[in-house]
Amino acid sequence: MKKRIVFLLALFVIWLPILAIQKPVFMLYNHALADGCPFADYLRVIAHGLLLDCTIAGYLTAIPLLCILVSVWLPGKFYKVLMKGYFLIMAILIAAIFAVDVALYGYWGFRLDATLFFYLQSPADAMASVPLGQFVVQLLMFAVYAFGIYWVLKRFIVPLFPEKPVRQRIGGTFAVLLLGGLMFIPIRGGVTTSTANVGMVYFSNNQFLNHSAINPCFSLIASLSKQQDFGAQFNFFSEEERKQHLLLQSPDACKDAEADSTRLLTTQRPNILIILMESFTANVVGAVGGDSLVTPNLNRLAKEGILFTNMYANSFRTDRGIVSVLNGYLAQPTTSIMKYPVKSQTLPSLAKSLSPAGYTADMLYGGDINFTNMQSYFFSSGYSRITADRDFPLTSLLNKWGANDDITFRHLLNDIKSRPADKRWLSTFLTLSSHEPFEVPYHRLDELYPNSVAFTDSCIGSFIAQLKELPVWENTLVIFVSDHGYHYPAELTDYEPRRFHIPMLWIGGAVKEPRIVDTFANQTDLAATLLHQLGLPHDEYTFSKDIFCPAAPKYAFYTYPNGFGFIDSTGVSVFDNEGNKPLIEEPKESSETRLNKGKALLQTLYDDLGRR
Repeated sequence: MKKRIVFLLALFVIWLPILAIQKPVFMLYNHALADGCPFADYLRVIAHGLLLDCTIAGYLTAIPLLCILVSVWLPGKFYKVLMKGYFLIMAILIAAIFAVDVALYGYWGFRLDATLFFYLQSPADAMASVPLGQFVVQLLMFAVYAFGIYWVLKRFIVPLFPEKPVRQRIGGTFAVLLLGGLMFIPIRGGVTTSTANVGMVYFSNNQFLNHSAINPCFSLIASLSKQQDFGAQFNFFSEEERKQHLLLQSPDACKDAEADSTRLLTTQRPNILIILMESFTANVVGAVGGDSLVTPNLNRLAKEGILFTNMYANSFRTDRGIVSVLNGYLAQPTTSIMKYPVKSQTLPSLAKSLSPAGYTADMLYGGDINFTNMQSYFFSSGYSRITADRDFPLTSLLNKWGANDDITFRHLLNDIKSRPADKRWLSTFLTLSSHEPFEVPYHRLDELYPNSVAFTDSCIGSFIAQLKELPVWENTLVIFVSDHGYHYPAELTDYEPRRFHIPMLWIGGAVKEPRIVDTFANQTDLAATLLHQLGLPHDEYTFSKDIFCPAAPKYAFYTYPNGFGFIDSTGVSVFDNEGNKPLIEEPKESSETRLNKGKALLQTLYDDLGRR
């Protein structure tokens, strides 16, 4: 039985260098992109890439593990022949995927995914665009790599497969099953809340290094598991009808920032701190019509800044809300663009837009930054530094999701204190204490959810009070906005507008004067509104509207699981895509017009998503 265990462990371990060798070869092949990368970067790519290499090694060990399990009861010599056949097939597949991937990256700019199969539908046309010399090189690379993999496995692993029977079959069976359970850990990607995803290996603001660390087999498998034809979904109208119903801000509207009388800031180049408040619904924030007892600090601060009272979240999930805020991109009701790094990296972002103006961007989150591909998303969006749970001591990770907000707010304050006065920065901070299960070191209110919000509010009050004492305050804009709402009170349905109503507040020494803004707006509108105030272009943000532009349409649009809501001055309409029927029409007389506008937005969104 020991020999069987040794066989499985040896196989798993030997897969790792076989897969790891792809990294330096990939970088050397694309040497023009790797120009200037020191040897240490090669080692960092290999080290970070091991996470997904372990995942693929786990998958590749699954069938041999099954054979070992069967051999406990039915031993025989034929298993070695079976293993040779299996290893030959895997060697060919791994080598073929790598040889194709390493060549295509120079053209595509991303690692191999399901896009390959669109080209294979016309193989003659695809091959016609491949230079003969490159084809020969890739064929040679494939042959050498496949032969090398097969030779190593045949020479060192196949002989380890035991032929003799096991004396304790029941005990042996349990041992193999236990090992299989342990093998599931690398397949899953670890034991944290996040599962294996390409973002796990991102570690640098150099996208080439991040891409080099990705295992191409994993990239292809992950892409195939999520493959959808987004452009074919939600085709409510013909192209001409869609344009008639569509409400988007004209790229030429309100371009001249100086001519606009709505100046909110004292400077066009403030430091910017965006605080994304986890699950903060307007229903618990007294300043925007909610329970006045839950957030006394936000209620007080609202009198000092610019309060947006008709702001709506675009979605019901953090991964979609983040993209809405930081990329000005509408949330999708059936998927999340953050889970598709190839697509999300093409989005405009506040960090990218601010970079030419001299800003550096950093991200703070007290939880697992690998959750739903967040790490790859932030690096791709232009963030150069990410702080997450891994950067805090274990004694600070007392929440199920990571470090509580008192700890992360304190970290943020100390970090701001250490920043050079002459450097402009964009900081984004995602809180987490008001996330289920709402367990916080604070006990002011009886209900768990309001109490967790009250805890974060107390952290906000303390943080702002201390920030005001620093010289940096006079040139800082702090933006509080929720990542999404929450179904509180309990009787709220998952689709009604109150579920998506959220607060947004701008405060800081850079704010000219307090004011209340009651215009209907989305999270997506933050990007265009902020960039306009900074005198920076925002033409790339297709779905973002400048809230203060008189020419911009005034509405709020949100999505819930396979449905959407549309709100404007005429009323509210909510549509269920699955049932193909409206759920709310208030008033009914003008509902069709609102629904057509919402459908046109959704159709345009998925067309755009399909093209990326």
